[in-house]
Amino acid sequence: MPASPARRIGVLLVNLGTPDSPETPDVRRYLNEFLTDGRVVDMPAAIRYPLFRGLVVPLRAPKSAKIYKELWTERGSPLLYHGLDLQAKLKEVLGKDYVVAFGMRYQKPSVEKALDELRDAAVDRIIVLPLFPQYASASTGSVQEKVMDIVKDWWIVPSISFISSFADDPGFIACLVARGKEEMDKHEYDHFVFSYHGIPERHVLKGSHQGHCKLGTCCASYNKNNRYCYRAQCYATSRLLAQGLGLRDDQYTVTFQSRLQSRLRDPWLQPYTDEVIKEYPAKGIHNVLAFSPAFVADCLETTIEVGDEFKELFEEAGGKHWQLVPSLNSEPMWVDAVAEMVRQN
Repeated sequence: MPASPARRIGVLLVNLGTPDSPETPDVRRYLNEFLTDGRVVDMPAAIRYPLFRGLVVPLRAPKSAKIYKELWTERGSPLLYHGLDLQAKLKEVLGKDYVVAFGMRYQKPSVEKALDELRDAAVDRIIVLPLFPQYASASTGSVQEKVMDIVKDWWIVPSISFISSFADDPGFIACLVARGKEEMDKHEYDHFVFSYHGIPERHVLKGSHQGHCKLGTCCASYNKNNRYCYRAQCYATSRLLAQGLGLRDDQYTVTFQSRLQSRLRDPWLQPYTDEVIKEYPAKGIHNVLAFSPAFVADCLETTIEVGDEFKELFEEAGGKHWQLVPSLNSEPMWVDAVAEMVRQN
């Protein structure tokens, strides 16, 4: 009896995206794709496209390009090369029974190209891991939609599963704790900030299970009713991280950053990081350790926004020491944690 063919599992890692270069035309191209995604900006297409492609992006691209130039390295965009490093190291850890591909939701390398790699390898099934710890329709949901939109045109579609969130995954939390303790060994801190990427409040309410979400104490526990609530997941991650670091409730604050100012002036998740930290020195808080638990790789929102801009705001208000905990990137402990998530799925 002939031996059955060896079965291999495909793993698709996906992160948000990055311009091809920090030059304005490339940044404009990236922003056009990103900000016209209906899951990111949930306006009707007839309004979204002319507003953002005709007004918002042309104004924003030159300013963003200047910031990307501060972030760029000899290897290019950190979000890209950390993703490629994670892919290479994960391949090594998982071994020959797995095929690992990496793609970006916006720009290159594309999700379509990454899926083609897995299809060409004739994998038996595919596990998709969007590299966003907390589920949001604008991030994880958008990746899931993109993947399904691509494979619907395949003649043969293998089994596909999604790791939709890992906000409370033990391996992920252990990695954050280890990173934090490394910094705590170097300096004494008065307070700890867990700063997450913000989303409009309406995004949370739109996804609320049977009206459970009230944008209040409903996030004090993590349960079946708010399992996919972005805000609830941020608080769940924070509680586990604080527990691992040995922090009391009054020693840390959960905040939200990167809100997109718009003419609509819709409220985003609060409190806003930039507003909270300005008040700390007057309260006697002068040494702060900041985490970005919504990001697993260093990028503009971590290195520049939290690491540089918030540091400047804090020091201008009278603060003495502001330190950002580096992202997990492709550290060995994180590679092992990702491999374990894949094996469990």
